[in-house]
Amino acid sequence: MEDRSRLCSVWLGSETGILKGVSLSRKQAFNFCNTRHLSREQEVRALCWGDPAESELLVGTRDGTVRTFSTEKGVFTETRRCGQPEDGCFSGLATSGDALVTCGDCGTLRVWREDSSEPVTEIHAGKNVSRMRQSPVDQNQVATGGKETGLKIWDLERPEQPTFTAKNLRDDWLDLRQPQWVRDMAFIPDSNKVVTCTGYHQVHVFDPSSPQRRPVLEAKYGEHPLTALSLPAGGNEVVVGNTQGQIALLDLRKGLVCGSLKGLAGGVRALQCHSSQPVVASCGLDRFLRIHSLEDRKLQHKVYLKSRLNCLLLASRDLEDGGATEAAECEEVKEEEDEVWDAMEQVEEVEENPKRKTSESSSQKKSKKRKKGQD
Repeated sequence: MEDRSRLCSVWLGSETGILKGVSLSRKQAFNFCNTRHLSREQEVRALCWGDPAESELLVGTRDGTVRTFSTEKGVFTETRRCGQPEDGCFSGLATSGDALVTCGDCGTLRVWREDSSEPVTEIHAGKNVSRMRQSPVDQNQVATGGKETGLKIWDLERPEQPTFTAKNLRDDWLDLRQPQWVRDMAFIPDSNKVVTCTGYHQVHVFDPSSPQRRPVLEAKYGEHPLTALSLPAGGNEVVVGNTQGQIALLDLRKGLVCGSLKGLAGGVRALQCHSSQPVVASCGLDRFLRIHSLEDRKLQHKVYLKSRLNCLLLASRDLEDGGATEAAECEEVKEEEDEVWDAMEQVEEVEENPKRKTSESSSQKKSKKRKKGQD
């Protein structure tokens, strides 16, 4: 288990409660759980890194527990209760220093300390919260949103009021209120802006630094609900996926579609762009992990994982870095084999193979008989 977990560069959580690790260098997938005690209550709903060194993985399950998985040892080291089943499934999981930040479907945002079994901070972010995301720049800043719950940005050090509350879209041409359903969001790097995708196939960009609380950019993609998004390293584009397995790149400056990624056969539940490589990982209902290139939009890797997948997490290192360790292992094996062969005594052949002689003599006899017959 220890060697397998170190090879994995992609981690995924399934509906059956299995934590799966994938080694792209070996094109293998590994299950890290006790398969004898699986239940729907242990369904994995959220994943995040427990430390900057990525030696610990935090796994949020459906029953409100957060389990700590050691990527160096390959085992679960700790289990912590961070909510009740009636609070709903986890819609987000993050760490802020030594504290743990959780958010449930019911809209309760909590901050937990290591030495306390009770939350030190509790915020009600609204009802039916679909997603909670943490800012990659400021760990004390998180964003929430859901069905009929607009985008809100919170400062965990000042949790009394949100620092930004988005305003709903203007009424349509019939003067009817437009519904809102935030499914996912992300903080745009090197700016204060936040991009969201909705269940009504919309992509919105909000700017908390401007006096306008409505979106500064509105775009639409397809005709089906959007379920996930992720930002590449550049920050000028966004990758979105919907319930029909369609993934596209949208330009955040103009709101236009730059291209589409092909090959999916089921609804997309999670997307993540790598922090340094131009690739995006996706998973969902078709039970496949797919890695697409953002440069030529071609499929690079495809791994079947046998279960419906809810979430994924990429390591910050090179995704195919496990190949170096594999090559080193092969070299060690070759060196050991060479030592064994060098230590063996050399045996010289004294007599020729008798079978070869008999075959040669029989062939000569046959040729002589043919000559006599011709004469």
